[in-house]
Amino acid sequence: MGNHIPLKSTSNYVFLALTMLFFLFPLYWIIVTSLQTNADLYQFPPKFIDIHFTLESYRVIFNSLDFLQFYRNTVIVAAGATALSLAVSIFAGYAFSRFQIRGSSLLLTSFLSTQMFPNVMLLIGLYSIYRSFGLLNTHFSLILANTTTALPFSVMLMKSFFDGISKELEEAAEIDGASRWNILFRIIVPLTKPGILAIAIYAFLVSWDDFIFGLTLIRDLDMRTLSPGLSLKYFGEHSYNWSGACAAAVTATLPLVFVFMFFQKYMVSGLTAGGVKE
Repeated sequence: MGNHIPLKSTSNYVFLALTMLFFLFPLYWIIVTSLQTNADLYQFPPKFIDIHFTLESYRVIFNSLDFLQFYRNTVIVAAGATALSLAVSIFAGYAFSRFQIRGSSLLLTSFLSTQMFPNVMLLIGLYSIYRSFGLLNTHFSLILANTTTALPFSVMLMKSFFDGISKELEEAAEIDGASRWNILFRIIVPLTKPGILAIAIYAFLVSWDDFIFGLTLIRDLDMRTLSPGLSLKYFGEHSYNWSGACAAAVTATLPLVFVFMFFQKYMVSGLTAGGVKE
């Protein structure tokens, strides 16, 4: 008898292929749209395969000072939020792991509960606070807001890493005369590199993909980040530049693609290592 693929396995492969096609088609269509002119996009019936490609939309956005300014602003906000999230999560995670004080469990639970609320709900309080301190329409307000979003998960992950490190290492270092700061940054932190890298990637992705904070907390166009900036520039009240918007979206997504391609295994290893205690 020859080798035959079971009918059940064949149906599973067909189902997976159709599912993959369903989820990948929007990405394919965005790329194809970015490589056409707006006149071609309004043809009926639309073309899915035999398409005349052009790089005109990419040439226009790379010659646009607004788009380059949006990109620059996003890099500043994402880098600042990543650095601040790392700094706060390291100290907070270490404190929750090593210092057992009354009410620490309740405080950690309350801290994590903020992750359940959508950013729109947090925005109401943040907007009032930032207006009182004169932080509206500044990149620092976006850095703080995105850090607020990334911190609950980041602190919990760092705490789990610190919990997995034996306290005997710190006790031995204290006997040798090391201070608390030296113990933390020379002994403990180097052992949590997977967790630090995972938090850095997570905070960067959260900040880069932000829309609601950048749309609400910033007023000037030259201070906008990519997501709100592109929505205001390419989508008007009566007309839409679909080709330019898709070209800008593809370009804005490339850093995220590179992050996933080169750091995915480190992020997965950091998340799994932080969730397992020996």
